[in-house]
Amino acid sequence: MIAEIGGRHFEWGARTYVMGIVNVTPDSFSGDGLGTDDDAAVAQGLRMVSEGADMLDVGGESTRPGHVPVTVAEEIGRIQSVVRQLARESGVPVSIDTYKQEVAEVAQAAGATILNDVWGLTRSPEIAQLAARHGCALVLMHNQDGTEYPGDLMEEINRFLAEAAARGVAAGVPKEKVIVDPGIGFGKTADQSWEVMRRFAELKEIGHPILIGTSRKSFIGKLLDLPVSDRLEGTAATVVAAVLRGADIVRVHDVLQMTRAVRIADRLR
Repeated sequence: MIAEIGGRHFEWGARTYVMGIVNVTPDSFSGDGLGTDDDAAVAQGLRMVSEGADMLDVGGESTRPGHVPVTVAEEIGRIQSVVRQLARESGVPVSIDTYKQEVAEVAQAAGATILNDVWGLTRSPEIAQLAARHGCALVLMHNQDGTEYPGDLMEEINRFLAEAAARGVAAGVPKEKVIVDPGIGFGKTADQSWEVMRRFAELKEIGHPILIGTSRKSFIGKLLDLPVSDRLEGTAATVVAAVLRGADIVRVHDVLQMTRAVRIADRLR
């Protein structure tokens, strides 16, 4: 499948693409939040592109456990200028990481061509129609409140993602532009996140491109007993494992190092 996103063509399965994370927040779990410093955020995004990022994901609200939600107006204030500048200057598609319809609308108007919904259309189903109207790609992540699952973990995740993807397609988003994400660390314990990693290949049954975000996450830190600042090697190991199991996009903080890891993993695959 080939998807046209933001003026670029992405051939799923040909190689793995790298999405760089630009957190315009003061409270990112990973310690890389740039607060309200738009210039620093834009500079970071441009640096990531120079290091090999194929797309950029801008977020204006932390989604870490225990985060303090922000108002729509505050989130828009954080992301609008950054999205506009990166869309104009970076030369790669810009994604907006939000589950709020109003934020997604402003970001799309500012130039975002990927809508990354961390609640998989369960909080703002209208995001699917927005993506369809403007030709945006749609990333749908598995998420839930709590870590209890009534049945087999991967069967539950696959069911959720298949249903979310079907809603996206029904809204008019082309199948090749509906991307699924198993949501490592979201509604999952560390052990459950490792199970998703081990069984990652089962996500291919959904029939959509797959994005994975493991970068610096707590399941790595708990296993290695390391703080966020020391999870580079652990992240690289999970990125390589995901690529070998069929990931199409990896969402990362450390673009230069992960781009190199992805190139090796792609060659092995």
